[in-house]
Amino acid sequence: MRVAETMTSIELVTDAELVAACLAGDREAFSRIVERYQRLLCSLAYSATGSLSESEDLAQEAFVDAWRQLRTLREQEKLRPWLCGILRYKVGRLRRSDGQEPVRQAEALELAEEMPSGEKPAADLAMDKEEQAILWSALERVPELYREPLILYYREHRSVEHVAAALDLTEDAVKQRLARGRKILQERVLSFVEGALSRSTPGRVFTLGVLAALPAMATPAKAAGIGAAAAAHGSLMAKSTGIAALLASVSGAVSTVLALRASLDQARTPRERRAVVKITLGLFFGALGLLGVLYLLRAAAFHWWESRAIFAVITQALVLAFVVCWPAAMLRVMHRMRKMRSEERRLHPELFRDPRDQVGSSAGEYRSRLTLLGVPLVHVRYSSPDEGERPVFGWFAGGDRAYGLLFAWGGYAVAPFSIGAIAIGLFAVGTLSVGVISLGTAGVGLSAVGCMAVGVKAYAWLSALGWETAQGSGFAIARIAAEGPVAFAQHANDRIARQLLADPHAEQTQMIILIVITVLSLVPIAYYARAVRQRLGGRARSNQRGGG
Repeated sequence: MRVAETMTSIELVTDAELVAACLAGDREAFSRIVERYQRLLCSLAYSATGSLSESEDLAQEAFVDAWRQLRTLREQEKLRPWLCGILRYKVGRLRRSDGQEPVRQAEALELAEEMPSGEKPAADLAMDKEEQAILWSALERVPELYREPLILYYREHRSVEHVAAALDLTEDAVKQRLARGRKILQERVLSFVEGALSRSTPGRVFTLGVLAALPAMATPAKAAGIGAAAAAHGSLMAKSTGIAALLASVSGAVSTVLALRASLDQARTPRERRAVVKITLGLFFGALGLLGVLYLLRAAAFHWWESRAIFAVITQALVLAFVVCWPAAMLRVMHRMRKMRSEERRLHPELFRDPRDQVGSSAGEYRSRLTLLGVPLVHVRYSSPDEGERPVFGWFAGGDRAYGLLFAWGGYAVAPFSIGAIAIGLFAVGTLSVGVISLGTAGVGLSAVGCMAVGVKAYAWLSALGWETAQGSGFAIARIAAEGPVAFAQHANDRIARQLLADPHAEQTQMIILIVITVLSLVPIAYYARAVRQRLGGRARSNQRGGG
């Protein structure tokens, strides 16, 4: 479905329009030309050579020559046959240089791992020497008249219409040649050939490879500046990533101080106060210690460069351990504090006589009268909860455990917009944040930013682990593209990685991220700490004096 949608989008613009845009200096237009005809040229070259790697090399050379000679194309609507002519000329020259028809044993496909297509892992795309040999052994028995449409048919996802348009044939003629080609192929290898050809289809990385190999073309000043602008934005992205992660850490430290003050104002007994200080400082310095270890591993990777992969594995193990253990530790701590509050209430009832310290008091908990769909507009708990008390729930919710239909803040916060020690939502900010966009000490999500980040796209100061892309100032590990001092990916710190990671709106995006981190992380906790002190702080100080 994705391939069909992409092809439909590409074909909305005519060849002549794309050529005109290229001549005006638009390299992106040429990338669309490559995406439109890469299957055709690669398939024709493979039909002639029997080598997937050599066919892609020939097709790339043909596209590069086309870029150089584009001004010589008189009839711009005839771009496709012109490209095919360049490719066939190269094939013919190769045959003449070899002194024979290049129908030979297909070579191994280890190199195909460097330029996979589609979205499957590279290891699933490669064929070994024996598979390639079987593939070409079957195809070389088919005359070229039938071989070309057969190869194109499976690479064009079984579209007779595409094959007919590509080869200037009628659909009936294509069907006849396909039938004849299938008949020649033996039944026992047909299913293998179909699957192997489908796996070898060139994709987006092939397009980027062509663009990276393009020589400069004389273009207007605006077009000539596109590449420099992309590079500048990529550099800004790398710098802003470190700043965003640093601000997330600073906001986390400030939040810890404010949370400690609020927790001390909520405490009513010496035991509670000791537990608050011990737990808060333990969690804070535990997280800080982990960051220190990751920083040392980063430094070790620089010092012992040969062993950097080992340090990267250790780093990812620690990050994943934090992602798993931090929620368990926080939930256990919150359960312990609720249990302690109930025990202290039974052991020291004299310290809880004030009406503000009663369960459900208006000072300890606020629930707005205004509701929407039966849910309070605002629900905030200011006092420490007792054992058995339910989490707060509202459109806007705050407390140790907060569930919001729009916004939530707390030790454990779940909402579309959430802030907390554990924050889960569409947009999450916290010590551990999980969301579509996640920001914090450790971010997990589709787009994750922090000191540690795990996501489809990850940006981090110390460790970025991305399914597609990763970028940061320490370890950057991804399946497709990664940029960083210690980077591991199919494309790591190369031109294609920079192109994939370039964001033309990076500056604006990063400004928004920085503002959100500083404002959303600090304002709610500052307001909450102030409200707790106003509602409960006076009584806490009185109890402290009485307890002394």
